[in-house]
Amino acid sequence: MKAMVLTKLGRVEEGQPPLELVELPDPVPGEGEILVRVSTCGVCHTELDEIEGRTPPPHLPVIPGHQVVGRVAAAGNHAHVFSVGERVGVAWIFSACGKCPACLSGNENLCPDFKATGRDANGGYAQYMTVPEGFAYRIPGGLTDSEAAPLLCAGAVGYRSLQLSGLEDGQSLGLTGFGASAHLVLKMVSYRYPHTKIYVFSRSETERAFARELGATWSGDFGDEPPEKLNSIIDTTPAWRPVVEAMRVLAPGGRLVINAIRKEEVDKGALMQMDYPTHLWMEKEIKSVANVTRGDVSELLALAVEAGIKPEYQEYSLEDANRALIELKTRKIRGAKVIKLG
Repeated sequence: MKAMVLTKLGRVEEGQPPLELVELPDPVPGEGEILVRVSTCGVCHTELDEIEGRTPPPHLPVIPGHQVVGRVAAAGNHAHVFSVGERVGVAWIFSACGKCPACLSGNENLCPDFKATGRDANGGYAQYMTVPEGFAYRIPGGLTDSEAAPLLCAGAVGYRSLQLSGLEDGQSLGLTGFGASAHLVLKMVSYRYPHTKIYVFSRSETERAFARELGATWSGDFGDEPPEKLNSIIDTTPAWRPVVEAMRVLAPGGRLVINAIRKEEVDKGALMQMDYPTHLWMEKEIKSVANVTRGDVSELLALAVEAGIKPEYQEYSLEDANRALIELKTRKIRGAKVIKLG
């Protein structure tokens, strides 16, 4: 099979392709696993975090990619949930132990033995991959493969962020950054909370215009002052400055949810500008999002069908995965990016 493989960590820059196109043997499903013939795989900022060493894979080489849609090609022993040819998806959660207090309480995203697709196990930047059948999802009708792929991470983690925000209909919501996840959150909010005003912060005028096009009440740069203080804010950026600016414009008792697996060091000095009365007083909260559960993925897929939520996306060939990553880093974004195979 063809695969784009990460063999060493390093900065993703023009002229320095991080992934290598190689030919590998087709993987064989083990006990309780299925073999998936990949048709599409979403491109996520987490891949940049893996490649550049902020959340490094435990071993190299590894095949990235954790927003995977394909068809079941074969099943291992005692794998009997899916039929050959059935359409399935694979998300960031590749496996969890199922026995620890976190798993038993429904918080498998916090499992100490959490394994991530495309980091701890080979992912979907390839023609085939294997996954435990209990961590695969039936993809509902009404969604194309390219529409479904970004829902499996960008959508699911956005859904979890929205749940954790405590937002109620009629309250105000801020979104800092407006890439794959945030634009799907906006669509969720427009459906579930029709009386909520949505305020989008981005350094990119292209992203700000895109947000207004999708129905945002207002959009501005990170340091701009919105028309009102905000009850909840979801941060989807890889930087620290938006966190500080978000805390500044939170209403008393408001909550900031940070939807990011890591923050870059480049602007860490922005945290030094945080002061208690401006940013933290009046019972403001900060909450992080750690991974997703299988429940998040299943519920988001059902909501997407119910509400007609579909991502805006751009398609790339497998061979163009490096270009997709570079464009993601340089903020050439309108919705999500999807690798299409075959």
